Amino acid sequence: MKTAIVWFKTDLRIADNETLAKAILQNDNVVPVYCVDESHFAVSAYGFRKTGNFRAQFLLESLADLDAGLRALGSGLTIVSGKPEVEIPKLVQQYNARRVYAKREVAYEEKQTEALVQAALWKLGCELLTFSTSTLYHAEDLPFSIKDISDVFTNFRKRIEHDAVVRGTFDTPTAIASPNIAPASIPTVESLGLQKPKPDERSAIRFKGGESEALKRMEHYFFGSDAIATYKETRNGMVGADYSTKFSAWLAMGCISPRLVYEELQKYERSRLANESTYWLTFELLWRDYFRFMMKKYQSKFFRKTGIRDRELPLNGNDDALLQSWINGETGVDFIDANMFELRITGFMSNRGRQNVASYLCHELKLDWRYGAAYFEQQLIDYDVCNNWGNWAYVAGVGNDPRGNRVFNIEKQASDYDKDKVYRKLWLGSTKRNGL
Repeated sequence: MKTAIVWFKTDLRIADNETLAKAILQNDNVVPVYCVDESHFAVSAYGFRKTGNFRAQFLLESLADLDAGLRALGSGLTIVSGKPEVEIPKLVQQYNARRVYAKREVAYEEKQTEALVQAALWKLGCELLTFSTSTLYHAEDLPFSIKDISDVFTNFRKRIEHDAVVRGTFDTPTAIASPNIAPASIPTVESLGLQKPKPDERSAIRFKGGESEALKRMEHYFFGSDAIATYKETRNGMVGADYSTKFSAWLAMGCISPRLVYEELQKYERSRLANESTYWLTFELLWRDYFRFMMKKYQSKFFRKTGIRDRELPLNGNDDALLQSWINGETGVDFIDANMFELRITGFMSNRGRQNVASYLCHELKLDWRYGAAYFEQQLIDYDVCNNWGNWAYVAGVGNDPRGNRVFNIEKQASDYDKDKVYRKLWLGSTKRNGL
């Protein structure tokens, strides 16, 4: 009997998962596996953890939900901890597997790990098969090669919308043939060297990990509240649950696929309405694709101070006091401080807030943008390597911004997007220090 391992990473879902679907189709038995990679919980070169409290909690919730979903289909999730290049080959030997199915990586560190696993499997006569599961448009369907993708998003978008088609989703399995899978041993946040985050009543939304929660959120935002109908008008909001989709955390962890979101969006457009707001969600999903393809094109350049433009920026040097004032929300600029405090307490910040605090660190404090990106990597519940580093490089002026020197007028931004100071009062009021 042919046995394969499905190595789950940031694709923690059953619906529309090509990796899982192909493994089931091409093998007699499937063993679903997740490796808690010890490198994901290390401290980076910038002094921040690569995974902080909020995303760790979200990950563990997602693993529990995935295990429950797999067990309902006759399988289950095997969870191991350590280095994937060590742990995955051990399981290959245990189950005499001849194939490992996994999500294809594009970012530098992730590709290094993928290569180490592949080399270890090759020694065992086992094949690593990888699949592109993270984008709306499949890389193979682009009307140009990766190396020829325009460095300007608008050029990319126009070609894609004119010359490419979104593939359909993969059917959700109805059963999975697996050997007996022992109960999943899900770590605790504390066992990962972190602290379980405390909920805060001011949070825009209570993010809970897992495919089940992702599907609930999508149903609510589309068909339950019709909030999608006004998305373009409200997406720059800063207070409340429904000013934006809030899909980002589930998309980043792969609890839901962008193609499934697109498919449900099309259902909404057919049954209720199609307008500029519904289009704008597809527009935002295209930005996600773009940064992933850009990461594939430029690889490690996205992590250099000079970015993909090889541009030197005027900096204040490594001023730790300035950096800490930004992190702690103690800059004295209330709009910046409120956003940074929300991020500290909840692991989330609006898109409008992210652009402003990034611009402030890069252009007002003149600090190395990579420290901001690394802090976001630690704090954000919806951290995605391509989106995070791509957006930070963009704001810093070393990425894909064709203008190259875009500086936010913080005072005007605060007046435009928090005119009555509702957001600032929420986070900088008398209860500011709660939750610390």
